[in-house]
Amino acid sequence: MQMFTCILLIFLLVCAVAVSFSKNLLNSIIIYMSFGVVMSVFWMILESPDLAITEAAVGAGITSILFFVTLKKIQAITAEVKGKDDDMIYEADFVLERPHSKVPSVTAKLFKRLYRMMGIVFCVIFISFMISSVAELPIVGEADKPVNNEVSERYIEDGLQETGSVNIVTGMILDYRAFDTLGESHVLFVATVAVLILLRVDNKHKLQKKDYIAAEAMHDRMLEPKNDPILQVIAKVLVPPILIFGIYVVLFGHLGPGGGFSGGAVIGAGLILYLSAFGFEKTERFFKESTYKKTSFAALACYCICKSYSFYTGANHIHSIIPLGTPGHILSSGLILVLNICVGVVVAGTMYTFYVMFRKGGY
Repeated sequence: MQMFTCILLIFLLVCAVAVSFSKNLLNSIIIYMSFGVVMSVFWMILESPDLAITEAAVGAGITSILFFVTLKKIQAITAEVKGKDDDMIYEADFVLERPHSKVPSVTAKLFKRLYRMMGIVFCVIFISFMISSVAELPIVGEADKPVNNEVSERYIEDGLQETGSVNIVTGMILDYRAFDTLGESHVLFVATVAVLILLRVDNKHKLQKKDYIAAEAMHDRMLEPKNDPILQVIAKVLVPPILIFGIYVVLFGHLGPGGGFSGGAVIGAGLILYLSAFGFEKTERFFKESTYKKTSFAALACYCICKSYSFYTGANHIHSIIPLGTPGHILSSGLILVLNICVGVVVAGTMYTFYVMFRKGGY
């Protein structure tokens, strides 16, 4: 096992170096995907199946899909820009490399050199901070190391009794550290809003609403292949078990490996596969933009209300009326089951919405 671990570590280092020096974007994405797959194996070796599921679904799955979609968008936009009027400037690279650009060639070269130098300086400073931080870490096995203090001991020894969760990790992130998890859920929602703002294009003066909807539908048909029988058959076979497995991971997160983040990522992957196979027309029958907004708001509001009650009763040493139930039963661990569902809804909606926005772009 130790030899196998060393081989995986070497593979991770090779991937990290290769993705930095690779000039082909497609190869870089494939290398990144390989890195995510190996990391999920690593988490399994370290006996962290929760992180392994999340890494496989998000790191090697959904994130790689977003990269592929972005790469396709860039190629489509580049081809479109090259065919348009010669006076149009789409990005800074076009400004610097256009033969008759107003930017002097000497200035462009100086800017590129300065940009590279600043990048090198930033990397050196960042690496120095990281090395100095690692040097200050306590020695492995030291008695006063944070992993050996009374906090982790409290989680392990009293977690089942105080939270009712068989899964210690779930009890920790959704009970002891539920405030942090609430912040993480809001980060996902804010990230989605930020991407919506960045990709938004104001079509108010360009198209009427009906014309915009028709143009958007035509845009989807142009960029994405439709009626692929192989992909549709695969989706019909795989999407139902993927969604069922995701729901299982969410609902049984307090009883075994999994939880809201892992299960939500799996459900999001299933929705993305269904959309890729059948397109927006069929997918939007049950999942629209308004659906994401309503479900995310309801999930975050429910999470806030539940944990506000827990925080208030806990801070004032008031007995909670919500029973912990019998450990090992599905209806147990107090509010943790409800919180897992809330987190799963937010994560699944966010992953799917990210894919939709990158696929549609700012059209």
